This record gives sequence, structure tokens and C-alpha cells, in this order.
Amino acid sequence: MLGWNADRRRPAPGADAGMKGSSTVAEATPETGNGRDDEARAENVYQLVLEGIVTGKYAQGARLRERELSEVYNVSRIPVREAIQRLEQDGFVATFPRRGAVVRQLTLTDVNELFDIRLCLETFAARMAATRVAEGKDGGRLEELMEASNAAIDDERTEDVALISAELHAEIVRLSGNRLLVESVKPLFGRMRWIFGLTHNRSNELQRDEHTELCNAILAGKPDLAYSLAYSHIELGREPVLAGLAETLEP
Repeated sequence: MLGWNADRRRPAPGADAGMKGSSTVAEATPETGNGRDDEARAENVYQLVLEGIVTGKYAQGARLRERELSEVYNVSRIPVREAIQRLEQDGFVATFPRRGAVVRQLTLTDVNELFDIRLCLETFAARMAATRVAEGKDGGRLEELMEASNAAIDDERTEDVALISAELHAEIVRLSGNRLLVESVKPLFGRMRWIFGLTHNRSNELQRDEHTELCNAILAGKPDLAYSLAYSHIELGREPVLAGLAETLEP
């Protein structure tokens, strides 16, 4: 996720290079016939187009033309077509008979549903992550991300704050140790970055406090407390986000 896979494509949080929100998460790879097959190229195009959607490069309602994308990313239309199909499956793209593929128009219902599913999945992940830490699982990566988030907020690196926040939430899911959950929520975190990129109605300092409490509960191995803090953190973010999008999104 974008966010989700950022650790494989970006410098570690806190590094001088930083997590620059304006840079792409992957670079286009030409088809040279030297081992990159269509599946790998489709994954690469998927990540590039997804990053373009969540950062606003490809606006809601914008057409995604296979020929143009294949030229931009220097690949054939086959991996582009496969990437668009995946983006449609993950809820970022819609296809129409005469218009072809377009970036989905988000609605307030979409936003509400995102928060509903987060309450189900992320609270469970927080509980399981704390349980595993209590059993001896290393939570060092989560601690690193918490520190990186705090540093980004202190330095007022707004784009980095959003990226690291998404990665922090993703790390909690990873730490749960549930592989099916990890695979299931990958599109969810891309959707989070997309929606949160459209509005910013909560202070970074407030979110930092909530993240710190949640992460400390997990790192202390307190499952019930981690569950409660995850629930309140997600629910407290719902109303400000909905209010911030009420004038720009349809119901």
C-alpha cells in the first residue's frame, strides 16, 4: 500500500532522504526482455497508477487510457490492462462501456464504510499485536515508526506525516501475525491514504498523542487496552473527515 509497501520502496523513516510524499513509490521499468515478466511489470504499473490516484495526480473521474499509460511507463498495454483490472477490483477505478477506465468518484458512503471496516479489522489487529508482543514478539519496527512520525510532525513535514501514519497502521496489522488479515487490508490502506489526502481536519499533534498511546499499549503487551485505544482513535477521526469532505463528495 502505498503506505502498505512503503518500507520496500522508500528510505527508512528518519533517514536524510526522508519519505517524500511527492516522489513516486516505484519507477517505470522498460520492457527489455531481461527477466521482468508481465506479472512484475503489471505490479509496477499498479503501484505507480495507485500512487498517482492517492496523491491526486489522477483526479477522480479522470480517464485512464491504456495507450497513454503504456507510453508514460514504457511498457506494453498488457501489463497496463492487468494493473487497471486490479485497481478496479480494489475499488480505485471504474469502467464504463464508452468511457473505458476512470478513477472512481468517492462518496461519503465510501468514507463511512472505510471507517466501519477499520473498526472491525484494525481493532482486532491491535489486540493481536499486543498479545504477540506480550508473548515475546519484537515490536521494534513499530517503535521506529512512532519515533519517525513524531519527528515528521515536529519538523512540519506534512506529506511525510501522512505516509508514516499509514505505514504505522500497516505495521500494527503485520505485527498481528495474521497473514490473511495482512493480505486483506492492503487495498484498505491505499484507500485510507486516498481519503485522508483529500482532507486534513485533525491536528497532527492530536493524532500523535493517540498514536503514542496506542503504540505504547501494544509495546507494553496490553491487548484489551490496545483494542480500546485503536477503536477510539479510528472513531474520533470519522466525524472530522466526513465534515471535511461533506462539500466535495456526494452522499
